[in-house]
Amino acid sequence: MSLANWDEIRTAFQVARLGTVSGAAEVLGVHHATVIRHIDALEKSLGTKLFQRHARGYTPTEAGRDLLTVAQTTEEQFAQLASRIKGQGEAVAGELVVTSIAGASDLLTPVLTTFQQAHPGLRLRFLTDMRVFRLDYGEAHVAIRAGAAPEEPDNVVQPLSRIRTGLYASQAYVARRGQPASEAEFAGHDFICTDSDGSRAPFYRWLMSRVPADRLVFRATEPAALDEAVRQGAGIGFLAAYKAQNCPDLVEILPPRPEWDAPLWLVTHVDLHRTRKVQAFLSHLKEAARHWPV
Repeated sequence: MSLANWDEIRTAFQVARLGTVSGAAEVLGVHHATVIRHIDALEKSLGTKLFQRHARGYTPTEAGRDLLTVAQTTEEQFAQLASRIKGQGEAVAGELVVTSIAGASDLLTPVLTTFQQAHPGLRLRFLTDMRVFRLDYGEAHVAIRAGAAPEEPDNVVQPLSRIRTGLYASQAYVARRGQPASEAEFAGHDFICTDSDGSRAPFYRWLMSRVPADRLVFRATEPAALDEAVRQGAGIGFLAAYKAQNCPDLVEILPPRPEWDAPLWLVTHVDLHRTRKVQAFLSHLKEAARHWPV
């Protein structure tokens, strides 16, 4: 037997329970010819008769009773499973998978922590990666994405915040190499840049269009490594303005520009968007984002 036979088994279960083809057809919402076809196909597949046909209806044979005992148990288990799934959808419990760009982890981790503390029955998974996680494949419940608004047709997209970004250098770098007075002097300085050619960050595209490739002396794929390279004086590089404010050792080379802003988007799949767990987290995150120093 396989899952392909399940419709036929369910049909046989209803015939045995009700004793007539017409009763089973009404309960299942199908034509009585479909019920007869399912019974005939199932008996042919098993190589045995499941019912005695008579004027008053259908009575299970011994083989039919054995099969239908299993069918009844399976039907009950499916009903219990559906009930549990429905209950999980209405509770802030179980697993919550959140994915985001790695550079926002310092903003998001405190939010995730306080949310989990408010809901002890919750297990949190926080995934950061260069790739985009597929919500339609169930890889995450909530995604925080940066850049242009996501356009997948089955997703619900909401604005969350904007991260302002400026160009900075450490005081140690400025003492060693000086401070460029304008973009015209960039060719005489060292710069820090992402090593990802596919980066969607507008400020890195801007930098690569204005600085010779041989002046991009420090490259990395991890946002935390790029931030630390600026602090350690490896060169001039971009940093989120809210992070730079907490580093008195940094010198602002160019202030944040609107075209360098990274808009953050909240993305959920339409099938999960209205569940209590997801709605509770979205509300918690939006409230926290109102107080972010961005």
